Amino acid sequence: MDRFTISLDEPLAKAFDEWIAGRGYANRSEAVRDLLRAELARTRQAAQPAAPCVACLSYVFNHHERELTERITQRQHAHHELTVAAQHVHLDHDHRLETVILKGSTAAVQRFADAVCAERGVHQGSVHLISLPAPAVAPAAHAQAQAHRHAPAARGRAPAKKPRPLKPAR
Repeated sequence: MDRFTISLDEPLAKAFDEWIAGRGYANRSEAVRDLLRAELARTRQAAQPAAPCVACLSYVFNHHERELTERITQRQHAHHELTVAAQHVHLDHDHRLETVILKGSTAAVQRFADAVCAERGVHQGSVHLISLPAPAVAPAAHAQAQAHRHAPAARGRAPAKKPRPLKPAR
């Protein structure tokens, strides 16, 4: 692993340490690695719109809006190659929250998310894109270029590391 040193003024270092503690990082190095990965992914997404990604699109809409539910469903069906799954919950008598898992090129996923959020009756929407290495996006679920088999669960493998406990919400 490569090492490097950075200098921070005291207020920035203090704010960073508070951010690290609030997020539950064990040390500064883990936090810096995650920040670098996130920024590199954002840069890659902007520079390579054809690069593969997965995304979570969430939006709140008025399900009484004339034909909105049908328009959204038609859009998902028209882009079935992007839409992996969708789930909605009723927030109150008039509003639903829908979350759609998407998979495809960064540009296609972003265009789809923008189009859904621009629909009349969609009150607010947000998409979270995660870059993937090229082989991760296959045209069909679980498609592989070579035959393979799955190892039996946990047999002959080291036990998984226990995840760090989550910090309670403030």
